[in-house]
Amino acid sequence: MKNYTTKLTSLLFTAAISALFLTGCGGDPMTQRDTPTRGAMKVAIDESYRLLMDTEIYTFKSIYKYSKIDTIYGAEAEVFENFMKDSVPLIFVNRKLTERENEILTSQQIVPKTTLLAYDAVALIVNSDNPDDKIPYDRIGDIFSGKITRWSEINPASKLGDIRVVFDHYKSGNPRYFKEKFNLDSLPACCYAVQSNEEVINYVERNPSALGVISVNWISDKRDSVSNDFLNRINVVGISASGDNDLSANFYRPYQAYIAEGLYPFIRGVYCINRQTYSGLAYGLSAFVASDKGQLIILHSGLVPATQPIRIVEIKK
Repeated sequence: MKNYTTKLTSLLFTAAISALFLTGCGGDPMTQRDTPTRGAMKVAIDESYRLLMDTEIYTFKSIYKYSKIDTIYGAEAEVFENFMKDSVPLIFVNRKLTERENEILTSQQIVPKTTLLAYDAVALIVNSDNPDDKIPYDRIGDIFSGKITRWSEINPASKLGDIRVVFDHYKSGNPRYFKEKFNLDSLPACCYAVQSNEEVINYVERNPSALGVISVNWISDKRDSVSNDFLNRINVVGISASGDNDLSANFYRPYQAYIAEGLYPFIRGVYCINRQTYSGLAYGLSAFVASDKGQLIILHSGLVPATQPIRIVEIKK
């Protein structure tokens, strides 16, 4: 009986040690602390970059099978709110943290890491029946300041009436961008907001007098069926340089080459901001998007990669 008790005790001890070993070295990877290539996390993303980031995250998870990433898409203000409340460790946005936001995080002993990933553009779109798809830069400024309210003030022959400017969301980065660009405290009464970039495109398609404001990522990927569908339904506005108000001037649309050369006037950076205090999955995903593979995805999306050169070929007739 004594030998039996001794053997049973030995077996139970061995089983306990084995269980601890398996829990520490194997087990369910989703229940352990995340690493750069495995674990689970939520990430908040500006809705402007849904098409791009869907591809980036799909590719990352295809390579790293033990990673689980849940995405929260929203307007810029909502994304930053989630980040500051520590609801997500990583965000993809088109502005850096403000001085006040940095101060709050520093007081919590958090040193956020901001990485420039790409250069994006804000695109202006009009109805396919609107012939005025070239607008001088200074006229755009007059529209957003409220000095110009009718299409006939841009083109005297126009019969379209009042200009209706439509943004993707009142909390998005697009209205903020133009307020900062033209030093405005507020936008005029002709400006409206819907709920997404897709809704802006739908609205412009139905309303000839509309001037839509969207992220160019929604129409920049020529290989993407969604982008191509949107491009077939609206016209993209060409913008001249500041001071070139004659219709004989050069007008630039938010094409990749014009963004890369800085000729298109409404360009901005795309950033990821990581608040994790250790080398976890947030670090792994941000490093992947900044890597050669991630930058190639950005290149194919029609945006300009921040860390990889882009080859521009001039075609002469």
